[in-house]
Amino acid sequence: MDNGMEGMLDTYLFETNSLLDQLDEMLVKDEKIGEFSSDDVNEIFRIMHTIKGSSAMMEFGSLASIAHHIEDLFFYIRDKGIDSLDPAHKKELFNLMFRSEDCLRGQVEKVENGVPLDTDMDDFATEINNFLKKISGAATEEPEPERTESPAAAGGMSADHLPEDKDAVCFLHVFLDEGIGMENLRAFMIVNALKECEVEFRHYPADMDSNSETTAIIVEDGFYLAFTDGDMATKAEDILKSQGHIRSYELVMAPQPEPEPQKDTTQGPAAPASQPAAPTPKDNPQKAPVNAPVKQNLISVNLVKLNDLLDIVGEIVITESMVTSSPELGQLSRDSYDNFMKSARQLRKLTDDLQDLAMSLRMVPISGVFQKMNRIVRDMKQKLGKDVRLTLVGEDTEVDKTIVDSIQDPIMHMVRNSMDHGIEDTSEERVTAGKNPQGEIILSASHTSNEVIISIADDGKGMNPDTILAKAREKGILVKPESEYTKKEALGLIMLPGFSTNQTVTEFSGRGVGMDVVKKNVESVGGVVSLNSEEGKGTTFSIKIPLTLSIMDGMKVTVGRSIFTIPIANIRQSFKISEEEVIYDENGNEMVERIGGFYPIVRLHQFYGISTEITNLAEGILIWVETSDHSFCLFVDDLIGEQQVVVKPFPAFLNCYELKNYGIGGCTILGDGNISIILDIMSLHVAALENV
Repeated sequence: MDNGMEGMLDTYLFETNSLLDQLDEMLVKDEKIGEFSSDDVNEIFRIMHTIKGSSAMMEFGSLASIAHHIEDLFFYIRDKGIDSLDPAHKKELFNLMFRSEDCLRGQVEKVENGVPLDTDMDDFATEINNFLKKISGAATEEPEPERTESPAAAGGMSADHLPEDKDAVCFLHVFLDEGIGMENLRAFMIVNALKECEVEFRHYPADMDSNSETTAIIVEDGFYLAFTDGDMATKAEDILKSQGHIRSYELVMAPQPEPEPQKDTTQGPAAPASQPAAPTPKDNPQKAPVNAPVKQNLISVNLVKLNDLLDIVGEIVITESMVTSSPELGQLSRDSYDNFMKSARQLRKLTDDLQDLAMSLRMVPISGVFQKMNRIVRDMKQKLGKDVRLTLVGEDTEVDKTIVDSIQDPIMHMVRNSMDHGIEDTSEERVTAGKNPQGEIILSASHTSNEVIISIADDGKGMNPDTILAKAREKGILVKPESEYTKKEALGLIMLPGFSTNQTVTEFSGRGVGMDVVKKNVESVGGVVSLNSEEGKGTTFSIKIPLTLSIMDGMKVTVGRSIFTIPIANIRQSFKISEEEVIYDENGNEMVERIGGFYPIVRLHQFYGISTEITNLAEGILIWVETSDHSFCLFVDDLIGEQQVVVKPFPAFLNCYELKNYGIGGCTILGDGNISIILDIMSLHVAALENV
C-alpha cells in the first residue's frame, strides 16, 4: 500500500470509528428514554450515509451494503416520523441497531487487522429489509399480477401514456432494478433525494409512499417525474446519475397543444438518458441557494506526528538547559552575563509554554472510554437480567492519548466484574438488604497535579476476605499462612492470574482471566490498582495513573559517578539512618523500620555493580519508595534535587537486553548533556527482591 492509500485508510478508520462511537452513545441514551428524537433519526441517517459513501469509495463492500440498508430504513423513518412506530417496533429497532453497530464494528476491526471482509451479508440485509417491510405495512402485501391500465414498460413510453399533468413540459421516466423489493419506497427515496437538492417537480404515482399497491405499478411501468421547467429536468438528470437501484431513465417531452413549426411533433419516444434532448434553458434561470461553507475548527493529526513534535520539544528543552549551564558563560563580563541571563529567562518561559502546549495536543477527554461503558452495562443488563444504572462523573478529565488507549480494557474488565460479581442477582436480594432495587455503578475520574484517579464503585454485595482466602488456598496460590494475611492483602489476591470466585464459567467471568490483566495493563503505563470492599455495601476499584508518559517529575540521585532519576510519584520519604537502626531478617537481608512497618533495603550500587566510595548506610541516604502494594528502600549516595524530565525510550538495538526486567524504565538527558537512567520501581522490586 502506497503512502497515499495508507493515509486514506487511516482517515477512513478514524472517521468511521468516530461515527460508530457517536452512534453507540446516541443509541444508549435514546434507549434509556425509550424513544428516538427526530434529531437523532436525522443524525443516524447522516452517519449511515457517510459510512456508506466512504466504504464504497474504499471498496469495502460489506460495510457499504449494511450501511446502505440501514440508511434506507432511516430514510423511511425520517420521512414518516418516529411516532409512526409503535412501542414494540421501537424496541425491535433498538435491538436491530445495536446488532447493526456490532456488525459494522466487526467489519471495521477486520479492516484494521488486515483480515478479508465478509462477502455474504445477505442474511443481515434481509433482516433489515424485513423490518422495513414490517413498519411500512408491506410485509403481507403481494404485488398484483397485472393491471389492465398499466402498459408494458419494456420499450419506453410514448406521450399517450404519460400522466395527466397539463403544466408539465417534460417528464423523466425512471425504471428501477429488477427484484430489489419495496419498489414504492425505493422510488420515494429517490423522490426525496431530488427534493433535498431543491428540485421542483411532481411525481407519479403520487401516493407511492403510502400505497403499497403502487409497488406493482412501479415494477411494471416505472414512475414519472413531471417538470414545468426544463432546467429542473436537467438538474434532476444529474442527480439521478448518483442514485442507487436505477436501471435506466429517459426524458420524454410533453405533447404540445399548439406545436411550433420548428418542432417535430411526429417524434417517437425520446432518446435514452445517455443522449437526452436537452430542454432549452431559460434566459434567467433561478439558481438554488448555496450554503456558505462552514469554517472547520478541528483537524485530525496522526499520533506519530505528535510524538515527533514532543520529541523535538524535549530536545529544545534539553538544549536550552545545556546552553544556560555552559561553563563558557563564566568568561562573560558582568553586564553581558546579566543580559544573557535575562534573555535566557525569557527563552525558558517560552520553552515551558511550548512544552505545555505540545503536551496539551496529546491530551484527550476520558469521556470516549467512559461512554463505551454504557454499552457494556446495557448488554449485560439484558443478558443477566439485572436492573443497574451507570453514573458517570468527571468524564471531561483529560489524559494522554497513549494512556487512554491503554486503560480502556482495564476499565471495561472492572465494570464487567462489578456487573457480574458485585451487583446482587435479583432486586429482591437488594430490597431485603435495605437497598434500592436498582443497582448503581459509579465510574468517576479526577486528577491531581500529576496523576489521574479513576474509580469504579458499585453498591452491591461486596467481597468476603475469608471466601477469597479459601478459594486461594484451594487453588494453591497462598504464599504464607492465612492468618498472616491482612484484609487488603486478601482482597488483592483476586488480582492474581487464574483467580476467580465464580463457581461456574459464564459468558462474562469464571475463567480466572481479567483482573490480572487489569493490573498488568495499568502498571504498564506507570499506574497502580487498589481495591477496597465492604461486605454488604459494595466494592471500589481505584486506578492511579500519570497524566502523561512523556514528561515526569523525578528526583535525581547519585550512585558513584552515575545519576539515576526516581519518579516522584513513587517516593514516600527520604531519610538518613544510623547503623544501629538496620535490622536483619532470617536470611541476613537488611531491613529498616519506618512508621510501624519493616521494609527491605536495596543497595543500588550492589544491584547494578557500580563502584562507589559510599557503602556505609549511615553515610548515604535511604529513599522509601512504593509501587502498587510493595514498599522498600533504595540506598543511594546523595540527592541532587527534583526536576521535570523528558522521558526517552532506549534505542531499538537495546531491546534484546530486556532492560525493563532490571528496573530500568527509560532515560533522560540532563542539562549538562549527561544521561540519567529512569528507574521503574515496580520492575526493580521484582528483579531485586522477588527473584532473590
